Amino acid sequence: MMDVRRAAERYPGGDPAAGIESWHAFSFGPHYDPDNLRFGAVIACNEERLLPGAGFDEHPHSHTEIVTWVVEGELTHRDSGGHRTTVRPGDVQRLSSAAGVRHVERNDGDGLLVFVQMWLAPLEPGGDPAYEIVHGIADSTPYAVPEAGAMLHVRRLRAGERTAIPDGAYVYVHVVRGDVRLDGEHLTAGDAARITDAKQLETEAVTEAELLMWEMTAN
Repeated sequence: MMDVRRAAERYPGGDPAAGIESWHAFSFGPHYDPDNLRFGAVIACNEERLLPGAGFDEHPHSHTEIVTWVVEGELTHRDSGGHRTTVRPGDVQRLSSAAGVRHVERNDGDGLLVFVQMWLAPLEPGGDPAYEIVHGIADSTPYAVPEAGAMLHVRRLRAGERTAIPDGAYVYVHVVRGDVRLDGEHLTAGDAARITDAKQLETEAVTEAELLMWEMTAN
């Protein structure tokens, strides 16, 4: 079964006066929707747009696996574990907040910063916070988040190119950019497909496209 959610259905957020524009694919903050709390392990998929100098001041997280994919620009990250990094397009950043961590996210560059941040619920609460960044991840190398029973697949496609959708109890497909066809549906940037019991599916790029696909266990 596939449930398509369009970009225009996302909840607006952020602080435009402070240079922050946010689009939330799941129930978030003041946009509470009891029918849209999670899909598999995914509890948030936020597209953030930050003008130069804008950012999120230090704030706490706990019991969440936070995975960030930069689309455009550079993201400055600092956390209470002492990590200070710059995340660029093609990098995967993960912050395991576990029992508790605080962090800052900013656009210290001269141009627009666009990133997609996905929050996953861990299989077990607690533990020690951890941080990891993988620079220049390849399409052929999935990124595992075993704490959430999930695997991230990145796909960057040329027009007309096809790629398999991972088989899985739950698969979440987010279109970062471009247009694709998936099981008879035309998806554009910001659209997402929530697939239950995915098996032997594939997608075709209508234009040059970039996809983030989460393969998740039944838990």
